[in-house]
Amino acid sequence: MSTARAMIIPVTPLQQNCTLLWCEATKRGVVIDPGGDLERVQAAIAQAGVTVERIWLTHGHIDHAGGAEALREMLKVPVEGPHRADEFLLNALVEQGAKWGMPEARNVTPDRWLDEGETVSVGEISFDILHCPGHSPGSVVFVNRAQNFAIVGDVLFQGSIGRSDLPGGDHATLIQSIKTKLLPLSDDMAFICGHGPTSTIGHERATNPYLR
Repeated sequence: MSTARAMIIPVTPLQQNCTLLWCEATKRGVVIDPGGDLERVQAAIAQAGVTVERIWLTHGHIDHAGGAEALREMLKVPVEGPHRADEFLLNALVEQGAKWGMPEARNVTPDRWLDEGETVSVGEISFDILHCPGHSPGSVVFVNRAQNFAIVGDVLFQGSIGRSDLPGGDHATLIQSIKTKLLPLSDDMAFICGHGPTSTIGHERATNPYLR
């Protein structure tokens, strides 16, 4: 079985966990949520010695997607995700950039929108797509069942959950997404989230105060 490797690259003033993920067997990789600070992202790609073949987006907020268009031009690779429900956010990244002091942000239109039940792959590694609205309408989660890990964006954090007070957010919908899509995953399913440390589904099931 091919092994997946990951490197977390904190980017933007919001310290978002941009993730460089690659297949060890093929050295083919993806950049997930390049919100900005692309020189750090490029340095990580060079350090890992991988060939990036795609950009994946978990959702359309500026700290996750603000650098996607520029990185697509630099690497000449397609952008995949999130769900089409976040199109209005991706079309407003320049506006968000002015508000958040990130003037380099650019609007982006993905080459492929992602839907529940689809799969994406990098090298010999594949991920199932879960549509998990609530933090944003189009948030998606990438789940690798073979190695038992996921990329969850801002849906779930260690000890917390994503905000639901931003445009298109809804607290009840977010809780429903977590309880029906993420908690059924195995307790030892590890995940990388959009901010802060990694965790496991079992740890959050047992200790996360928002899930009690």
